[in-house]
Amino acid sequence: MKNEIHVRKATDQDAVKLAKLLEEVDRTSEYMLWETGERKMTAEKQSRFIAEVNQSDNSTILVAEQDEALVGYLFAIGGRAKRNKHSAYLVIGISQNHRGKGIGTKLFEALERWAENHHIRRLELTVVIENDAAIRLYKKFGFEIEGTKRNSLYIKGKFMDEYYMSKWIGEEQK
Repeated sequence: MKNEIHVRKATDQDAVKLAKLLEEVDRTSEYMLWETGERKMTAEKQSRFIAEVNQSDNSTILVAEQDEALVGYLFAIGGRAKRNKHSAYLVIGISQNHRGKGIGTKLFEALERWAENHHIRRLELTVVIENDAAIRLYKKFGFEIEGTKRNSLYIKGKFMDEYYMSKWIGEEQK
């Protein structure tokens, strides 16, 4: 159906489009880690990364697609040690022209289904404390602030703090 957003797992065929989307998000997002041109993501590098992630049991790349264009992504990178294999670190990006249209919600809904099916219990991320829209999205999905990384990023001539946020899936063990 035209204009409908579909969320799915990234495949090797997405490498070119995903590399371009990462570049666009870096260029148009005020709070992303990478600045414009700094990441140097080629389609070949992206293809290798997609293949590596898809071979992992506890990592995934979800993409949001509209009319054959990628308009959003959510990376969930699982822990590599036995002690943190149950957790995944998240990075989300939405195309500038598609922000505020529910794509982040669709990506997080798909992520939760994936996490439950892959024995992921802890989802975690960091977010600049001034990024109100992102913090609202994360809280909507049950993420809680665990702490603050003081002066962790240097953006536009100013040091900025980030929140550590996480969400536990399933019954918490103490």
